[in-house]
Amino acid sequence: MSEARRRSTMQPAADLYGNARSGLPMPSTAKKAAPSAMRMSLVGPAVRTPYLPPPGVGSSSNSAYRSQNANPLLQSTSKPNYGRTPLTNSSRRGSIWTGGASLAPPSGSQTFKDPRPLRERSYQTKMKQDIYSWLQATEFDISMQTLSNITGKDYRAMFQHLVTIVDPAYPFDARLRFEDEFQPALKALRYPFAAQIDNKWLAAPGSMHSWPALLAALHWLVEMGKARLNYLESEDDPTLQIVERIPEEFSDPIYHQALAFEYFSEAYVGFFHGADVFEEQDKALEARYAKKNERVAGDLEEKKTLLAKTKKDLDELQSSKAPLDKLQKIRACILDDRAKFDDVLHRLEARKKQLTESVAREKMELATRHQNLEQLRAEHDKLTEVVKVQNLTPEEVIRMSTDHETLSRNLEDLKYKISEAHKTVMSLEVVTTNRAAAAEEALDLYGNLLYGLGLSPPLPPPFENIDLRLELNTATANPQQLLLGSDIRKVVKPTLNSVAEMKRSERADIESERIKVDNELDQLSLECENVDEVVREIEKKVMSLNEQADDLRDAAQQESMVSNAEAARLERELAHARTAALSSGMGVKSRLQALQFDYREQIAKVARLKDETIRAIAKNSNEIGLFKEEVSAQLRRLRDFVEEGT
Repeated sequence: MSEARRRSTMQPAADLYGNARSGLPMPSTAKKAAPSAMRMSLVGPAVRTPYLPPPGVGSSSNSAYRSQNANPLLQSTSKPNYGRTPLTNSSRRGSIWTGGASLAPPSGSQTFKDPRPLRERSYQTKMKQDIYSWLQATEFDISMQTLSNITGKDYRAMFQHLVTIVDPAYPFDARLRFEDEFQPALKALRYPFAAQIDNKWLAAPGSMHSWPALLAALHWLVEMGKARLNYLESEDDPTLQIVERIPEEFSDPIYHQALAFEYFSEAYVGFFHGADVFEEQDKALEARYAKKNERVAGDLEEKKTLLAKTKKDLDELQSSKAPLDKLQKIRACILDDRAKFDDVLHRLEARKKQLTESVAREKMELATRHQNLEQLRAEHDKLTEVVKVQNLTPEEVIRMSTDHETLSRNLEDLKYKISEAHKTVMSLEVVTTNRAAAAEEALDLYGNLLYGLGLSPPLPPPFENIDLRLELNTATANPQQLLLGSDIRKVVKPTLNSVAEMKRSERADIESERIKVDNELDQLSLECENVDEVVREIEKKVMSLNEQADDLRDAAQQESMVSNAEAARLERELAHARTAALSSGMGVKSRLQALQFDYREQIAKVARLKDETIRAIAKNSNEIGLFKEEVSAQLRRLRDFVEEGT
């Protein structure tokens, strides 16, 4: 830990000007508030560095130590060189104390017992050592003996020093008693066990019952100070919001908030210099975001170019024919070529087999002739020796020479005839090969027809023991064995004729059955049309009955309305007659009885009309039900008839 950092952690919040509450400089024309007797702190949401509470503390409540969620203009208290004492290379942060509104004590449901073993001597010794080491590191002059025999004055000095390290701008007031500042300070810093400490203990902090809790509070402040210092020294943490360390490309909202804070701070400075339009700040912010989006914009242009190219290719593909048709044509050609190649390969294999057999025969014949030649040479040598031994006359020699020449010519003639015969045989072999290929194609066509007609084994009865397949055997020398399979004249042809006759008879039967079914369907269609006509007639009757029922209902309603009106009129007249009878005496009694009689007649007429209406509706409903039953019966009979026909 550097000495400058240690000194900076102990510097009080000084060199502040302007608004003491928000830390913002006030314009010269603003009305200044009257000086207060109590020194104010930089409070409120203008906290650029968020406070880190210890584990388990503050997680269940909305902490007042906010960083960037409030108005960014109120965060200018953390701007360098404005209302702050310099903190080495970085600016001093504002106070994290949120004022009296956040000092409400925790409710009873939130208080819990301190889990630390505060009564153990070893744990107290460890806390003392940690406190002593931290105070020495932060240049607070104290000895271990002072910690052992603590006084109220020393405890207050250590407490204020540690609180100032955690929050350098906390507003301590020297004119207030320490008991009045102790609890608010702990609650402002969110000490979880502040409610368990009694202010009366501060009079004698070293007593046996008060020292463990007060020592634990100091130890907690030490840990918070270490945590704050470690956080401030963690230069790679994005929540520090150091603009110079923001990468060129980022997506973290904290970096956006840092740039926004920088923009508002610069604009605020420009505002105090009399500027109303902040063009430089706008250009700087736009340039920073343009630099951030430079690679993304390049990628976007590349993607747009690629998209245009892809759309163009897609349009070309959509405008052109489907490649599947072309591939199917190519596939059909390839399959055709493959069939041709297989056929040619089959022929060449057969030709190769024939040529191999011919070469073997020629080699055997050549060996035989070579053996005969050797025998003739041996015989010639023997005859030459005999001629030499014998004493032949010239005539005998001439005769023998003539015979030899005659024999030689005969031999040449025989050789020529053999060569001619060989040529004839070769030409006949070519013709035979072509005819064999044609015969094989015909047999392949014959086999395909058998497969397409369903005549491949096994055949339907009574031909299940007959095999109509034929195969060509070009390797045989016997013409009777060229076709392998059943006899064409005796088996294949009669069987095919029988099958054809059976198919023709089946086709005739099917055709007659089709004609029969068509006739039945025509009859059913005619009956359906008749039933439809009957249904339409019945529907017309039902509609007329419904109309009559509606007319009756309307007439009954009208008569009922007239009767009701008449009854109402008679009631009014009756009431008037009663009134007149009371006024004129008993002379109107007869008129009253006549009116009552008319009233009863109207009531009876209304009841009669209601009964007639109900009877008409019941009759129409009965007729509709009978019509529905008749239609249902007709439809059931039609369905049964269709099912029997099918």
